[in-house]
Amino acid sequence: MEQNPPFPSPEELKSKLSEFMKTNFGDKVSFATFTQPETAEAGSDEKPAADEPDDFAFDFLPRDIKAHLDRFVIKQDEAKKVLAIAVCDHYNHVNYQRRLEREDAARAESTEYAKQNVILVGPTGVGKTYLIKHIAELVKVPFVKADATKFSETGYVGGDVEDLVRELVQKADGDVERAQFGIIYIDEIDKIAAASHLSGRDVSGRGVQTTLLKLMEETDVPLRSANDLQSQLQAAFEFQKRGGKAKRETISTRHILFVVSGAFERLKQQVSQRLTQGQIGFNNKPRPVMDNELFQFVRTQDFIEYGFEPEFIGRLPVRVVCEELTADDLYQIMKFSEGSILRQYERAFRAYGIEISFEDEALRLIAEEAAKEKTGARGLLTVWEKLFRDYKYHLAGSGLTQLRVSTELVREPKKVLDRLMAEGSKQEEASMTQQARIFSDQFKAEHGLEISFDEGAMQLLVERAQAERMTMPELCAHLFKDYQFGLSLVQKNTGHGSFVLPREAIEAPDKFLSELVVRSHYPLASA
Repeated sequence: MEQNPPFPSPEELKSKLSEFMKTNFGDKVSFATFTQPETAEAGSDEKPAADEPDDFAFDFLPRDIKAHLDRFVIKQDEAKKVLAIAVCDHYNHVNYQRRLEREDAARAESTEYAKQNVILVGPTGVGKTYLIKHIAELVKVPFVKADATKFSETGYVGGDVEDLVRELVQKADGDVERAQFGIIYIDEIDKIAAASHLSGRDVSGRGVQTTLLKLMEETDVPLRSANDLQSQLQAAFEFQKRGGKAKRETISTRHILFVVSGAFERLKQQVSQRLTQGQIGFNNKPRPVMDNELFQFVRTQDFIEYGFEPEFIGRLPVRVVCEELTADDLYQIMKFSEGSILRQYERAFRAYGIEISFEDEALRLIAEEAAKEKTGARGLLTVWEKLFRDYKYHLAGSGLTQLRVSTELVREPKKVLDRLMAEGSKQEEASMTQQARIFSDQFKAEHGLEISFDEGAMQLLVERAQAERMTMPELCAHLFKDYQFGLSLVQKNTGHGSFVLPREAIEAPDKFLSELVVRSHYPLASA
């Protein structure tokens, strides 16, 4: 009876696959495998080391979290409070559940808890991502961010929704235990909803909601994706290594906190229309509601009409509304936020040797321009980049060491830049002239010979240093490297130890020195 050929080793399989890839796709495609650290065999009784704590360390109060967020996010006070409470409730329950599992597993299994998953509503650029990112940093849990638009329910477009959970493991450096307490943040969630009055529902968007619904409740996600060839090959290698015993590694989503967010522009119209209809009547006057206030009136039914499945929106019990930022808010962000773009530009100009400072009124003008962009704090970056683009290009290396951002600079940036460049050029010339004189003093101290430059020579020295992007000491050392020997001969022949170098000495230093030495040997002939 014929036996099946032996299963190839990982090295043999990798070699064959690499050869296949190269033959069919050329050098543009390569094949690589990855290895994971050795873990306990399936079914073994091996337990974690005694010195590894089982409990997830969390001991923050809601006001601790809000105080931390206040350092980075301006305004959004109500959103910070709601998020702080939701995070504390979630992780306090995690601590309780973990302790209970060790003390009374049956009781832990029967303990009911509605997870505090969050939906963040608000316009773009108001700090939604920033809030969640800094909460994760404070709590010290892995954090994953993704846009809902890149996912489909099966992974055939964009990516697999379950990959978010696997990415938590990567962010936790392979520590599955730590990854199970992470935070998954999904932005642009409003893009996977389709209003019911449109021609049919968006099948792909509905599928994403269904998949996310499973993750947000409690499920086990395989650490290896079925769509990942390398992961499946690795599983095959381990299957062979264990003698045909399969090992299924998973991560539980039970304690993972999910946060979704979106701008929900169409939701404004829905809520506004509902509020207006509710005010119809002889004695009811229309109640004016500003854009910033509209989201405060959002109900679950509004989300369902927007295009979300009732089961999906029901798994997001914590509703957080972020307000639109005004020009004054943008000013406060620049002035007081630890992550302000102002600090970023201070570092950028400091790298060019320029200390930048700001007038308050200039910052207010910038804030007003940024508010016109209608993109929240992101508008600041747009305005700053446009305003300081030419300043970085022209002032870097110009000799200017101080830049004061005034209202005049904000209103007429080109006019101020031209003036600064002229001033910077004068400062640079003065600095280089002084450095040339210092070179002369050092030359005299070292060699006992006095050299100086006439006006034409000094001007050419400065021009050459600027054109060749050399410092004055470097240029002088290069031009006059042999002058101590030549001038010593001249001094020996003529008795003169003081020399005024003309423009010719800068244009052709070797030729000028040679002629000077020759004239010192034959003074009558040269005369």
